[in-house]
Amino acid sequence: MRAIWKGSLTFGLVNVPVKVYAATEDHDVRLHQVHAADGGRIRYQRVCELDGEVVPYADIDRAYDDGEQTVVLSKEDLASLPSERSREIEVVEFVPTDQLDPLLFESPYYLEPDSNSPKAYALLRETLERTDRTAIVRFSLRQKTRLAALRVRGDVLTLQTMRWADEIRDAAFSGLDEPVKISDKELKLSAALVESFAADFDPASFTDEYQDELRTLIDAKLAKGETIDTAETFGEREEETGGEVIDLMEALRASVERSRAGRGSKASDDAKDEAEGSADAGGRTRSKKKKAG
Repeated sequence: MRAIWKGSLTFGLVNVPVKVYAATEDHDVRLHQVHAADGGRIRYQRVCELDGEVVPYADIDRAYDDGEQTVVLSKEDLASLPSERSREIEVVEFVPTDQLDPLLFESPYYLEPDSNSPKAYALLRETLERTDRTAIVRFSLRQKTRLAALRVRGDVLTLQTMRWADEIRDAAFSGLDEPVKISDKELKLSAALVESFAADFDPASFTDEYQDELRTLIDAKLAKGETIDTAETFGEREEETGGEVIDLMEALRASVERSRAGRGSKASDDAKDEAEGSADAGGRTRSKKKKAG
């Protein structure tokens, strides 16, 4: 891995030199645009609207327009900002981990000790583990002041950037305004359904099916030529129909039975017996129509 940033992690008078590495990588198949008629590559160019000339990226500056006037900010202007010059990751507070809303989290990074003695790094790591708290830190990266959560993963300190509070939108919709009555029987059957799917989470057991199918399609095109029959590659897809009204209890009962049959679940049959006598349950749901393709 290649470090993307070097600096110091500071809390109180403790200074921990660190290197920062991206903790994730993108494995998506890279696609580009082409002209449908002849396959020619479509490329975008940065063109000045005054003289019509293509401008190299090195000659491009930033600007702010207030509607009446424009202020041009050069690379030197931006680099002169105090926060941009700072090479410190400053711990501002330690908070209970359960107080952090997952919606705040963005990109994760690894921190590696960047000194001959990793004792200060180990001290901070052990402190976070023993206190069961998350360190909130502040730093500057790529012309932006950032807030981040400093946590422990195994033997490594991790940094996960966070959104600012005013960047989280309110759930301003009316779909939950109407009161909903849920019976005890529905709750019991729903809990049985959850139990039938219960497992320890293993992220390695999940794959990106779309990317797998895309690679299959690309490999087939390489093997057969420019065009192939998509149905021949993936098989015929059955058209999904719907629209009928389905009793919620019946849907839950069917889901439990299907899960039990497919996974050999040993969940209690009590929930099934209760569901069979609840044809008059109040909850009903309507399935959505889906179109193939």
